[in-house]
Amino acid sequence: MRKFFQEIKADLKFRSAGPGQKLSEPARVPKEKPKAEAAPRPRQGPTDEAQMAAAAALARMELKPKAKPPSSQGAIKNQGRRFLEDAAGVRAWLGCKALRTALSEPSVSGVYFICPLTSAVVRKDEKEKHIREAIQSYFSVDPVAASIMEIHTFNKDREKVRVGVETMAKYLDNIYLHPEEEKYQKIKLQNKVFQERINCLEGIHRFFQSVGFETKTLPVPGQDTTEEYYVLKEEMLTKLEDLKDYKEQLLSCEPLRLQLDRQLCVFKPSAEAARFELPNDFYNLTAEEIKREQRLRTEAVEKASMLRTRAMREKEEQREMRKYNYTLLRVRFPDGYLLQGTFYAREPVSVLYNFVREALRDNWLPFELLGPGGLKLTEENLAFNECGLVPSALLTLVWDAAVMSDIEASGQEQPASPLKPELLSNVQTLS
Repeated sequence: MRKFFQEIKADLKFRSAGPGQKLSEPARVPKEKPKAEAAPRPRQGPTDEAQMAAAAALARMELKPKAKPPSSQGAIKNQGRRFLEDAAGVRAWLGCKALRTALSEPSVSGVYFICPLTSAVVRKDEKEKHIREAIQSYFSVDPVAASIMEIHTFNKDREKVRVGVETMAKYLDNIYLHPEEEKYQKIKLQNKVFQERINCLEGIHRFFQSVGFETKTLPVPGQDTTEEYYVLKEEMLTKLEDLKDYKEQLLSCEPLRLQLDRQLCVFKPSAEAARFELPNDFYNLTAEEIKREQRLRTEAVEKASMLRTRAMREKEEQREMRKYNYTLLRVRFPDGYLLQGTFYAREPVSVLYNFVREALRDNWLPFELLGPGGLKLTEENLAFNECGLVPSALLTLVWDAAVMSDIEASGQEQPASPLKPELLSNVQTLS
């Protein structure tokens, strides 16, 4: 391009020379005459508009300062950081674009959970709302159990829950052990212990009301003021065993957690077995995880110029795997059929073995699972993210050769597929 502009500049100089001036026209390489006798067409000079445009462009190129290479180590580092950040941005854009394309026909429509109270199946983004609605509805069935679930489920600070629950249990225990002592049947709401340990917990007031306490305003002995109290109803003194049972429930209850729906599917043999298209739920990052990703990117820039050992690389790979909360796994059987399920990324490999075993017609048959590359998954206590099986993976099932030989030698007729008939009745085609 620059050579082109130089030729135009020389041509302009040639045309602008006055009469009698000696022109320093650039030397031209003589061309061979064509065999045809026709005279060559004379060269047409550029128009006035073309001359002006070419001259302006050439002037801009000559005036533009040349970029100097970075000289200091800091400048080199900053340039490398900008390059890596730009490259990461391009990769993220390409990844999002690919993900949007893949979401047209995802392998699963999302991550789902099963509520133990209602047996309803709900999406990941709806589970917190559903838990509250389920516990609220359970008040009409068992108000004491519902209030206890509320305390354990909606208060995230487990240490505060432990201290508060133990204090409430002590109140109930004092009534049960000393029913004749009237002082144990009243709890002052402005009491320092009550305010610091109990009043801060969500659900505690509904618990006290459910187990038989009512709110009363009583005079303070020796003073002209009144205080708010929880006072046990008289009829509860005839139900002391109930109070003891409530105390045990309060101490033994666990937070209500929705169970991950495996979304078990069986697919016919397919050449697309190793192709996974995952929805956003599998890549969803919390605010803390986003901050961690930003920190890791900064660290990656600083480590880009460092020589890393194998152990360091493996540690970084493991850290990369931990950003996924779920994984979609497929197990391919010898006959080509595929068994698919959704798992937590931090669940152990033993869970997958149990998942496969429960799907077998004969669950006593010994088998092994091979990961990508044919590696045997023998360490069943390792988590999926520690084995590189996130956010998705295709595994292969192989039977115990000795056992299969014995079965064949016995002459027993084997079913067409080792999977349960009810699973095969809903077999799908992998698109």
